[in-house]
Amino acid sequence: MLKIGVLGVGHLGKIHLKCINLAATHYELTGFYDPDGNSARQAEEQSGARRWENLDSLLDAVDVVDIVTPTVTHFELASKAIRRGKHIFIEKPLTHTMEEAETLLRLSREFGVKVQVGHVERFNPALLALGDIRLNPMFIEAHRLAAFNPRGTDVSVILDLMIHDLDIILSLVPSEVKRVSASGVPVVSDTADICNARIEFENGCVANLTASRISLKQMRKLRLFQPDTYISLDFLDKQAQVVRLFDTDAGRLPDDNLMELQTPRGKKYLQLSMPDIEPVNSIRMELETFAEAIRTDSRPVVSIEDGYRALRLAHQIMQDIENRIGALK
Repeated sequence: MLKIGVLGVGHLGKIHLKCINLAATHYELTGFYDPDGNSARQAEEQSGARRWENLDSLLDAVDVVDIVTPTVTHFELASKAIRRGKHIFIEKPLTHTMEEAETLLRLSREFGVKVQVGHVERFNPALLALGDIRLNPMFIEAHRLAAFNPRGTDVSVILDLMIHDLDIILSLVPSEVKRVSASGVPVVSDTADICNARIEFENGCVANLTASRISLKQMRKLRLFQPDTYISLDFLDKQAQVVRLFDTDAGRLPDDNLMELQTPRGKKYLQLSMPDIEPVNSIRMELETFAEAIRTDSRPVVSIEDGYRALRLAHQIMQDIENRIGALK
């Protein structure tokens, strides 16, 4: 049983406390630390967890630290915990700057600790439903739109929302990034609130991503296009659709949901399927898989290297936006 302490019990931190209690076969909740008295009192009342008023004392009492604080504080808290030999679960994005991320990556290797980054969409039922479907996307389109919420404005929309999709596409495309082109606009905050980015990979795949936190409607969709297959994922409604194209000489065809299609290359068949969706508590699942990675000494599902790659790509996008804005001045 791993002893775990939570740092930060704001809105998301309180959810983490609940999920840790649900994962009682993996973790023993030692308590939490939060210098905000109001948040701490609410967390005590709602979860029954012990509040620690001294951060160092809590760090010394646990095996795992769950960091659910504003991004600008991630580096200081994570580096302090890692130097004490504590395994780290840290919410996305990994850090605020690339220099901080590089230092954490080095420290995690130096002190031999596991680090998992909270890119929770990797555990979304829609994505999990794809199971063993062979993925080889050559074009990806993502839309992640949300209404304005002041809680996330300590970072740009790229680090707040788009980074979810950056992490996913980097996990799906087995190739290095070749070129990035982006545009973004600050509307209600000091950083970009809406952004579009085009990412080209060395293998020819292209990803077109849009993120906005000033939308009148919510949307979290990802579409994958690959030879003979189209996949649509709705992370908000937790649905998945798979459309496959079959040749007439493909051997045994699927038994249902077939539509005949005449093409310039002859007759083909389309099949629409909707993979079964297994409901899961995604935050609980990511915390439980991290415990398993520690127990089995295996790579976390979303490793610190994954978090680093997503952050690096996010910063490339932000830099391209800055360059475009600077060229207009």
